[in-house]
Amino acid sequence: MARAVFLDRDGVLIVDADLLTDPAHIQPLPGVAAALRRLQAAGFRLIVVSNQPVVARGLATEREVEAIHQEIQRQIVRDGGPTLDAFYFCPHHPRATLEEYRRDCECRKPRAGLLRQGAAAFGIDLKSSFMVGDRITDIAAGAAVGCRTVMVETGKHLLPPIHTSEPLDPGLKPDWTCADLPAAADWILAQ
Repeated sequence: MARAVFLDRDGVLIVDADLLTDPAHIQPLPGVAAALRRLQAAGFRLIVVSNQPVVARGLATEREVEAIHQEIQRQIVRDGGPTLDAFYFCPHHPRATLEEYRRDCECRKPRAGLLRQGAAAFGIDLKSSFMVGDRITDIAAGAAVGCRTVMVETGKHLLPPIHTSEPLDPGLKPDWTCADLPAAADWILAQ
């Protein structure tokens, strides 16, 4: 079975613009393209898993989020990085402005539906894989399926957890904590 690095989007791959709705505001973080290239060269599938409440709030459509993902991919390749295997996102929120997106779904992190979806599509062994994120909900999603987890300290890791339907385990800790994706890649490749 394949191994994967599941990646949160904002704060891990790109600057967290807080409710990104315009592809013109995408800013890849330093060293991301090279880190992704190293991970792919080591045989990891690269799969983005991201909560996108901009859809539930009516600020962007699913198609507009997909266009943002295409632009992120374009910029990563432009910077010398690889083509990512997939982008999965959750458009739902339990308190959504738009009723059709108001639900307690399995795809919104801290639940692990997006990781399971990627694992099923690419034949991923989750216990041999990693989840890299900048919020405790990313860590919870990875831990729920047996991935080793990496917390990138962007400042978002210090904020209160996002709204969840059930309480998070207050004792939950990542397997590794570091400053950015290049440092996360160093640790992953050393395992």
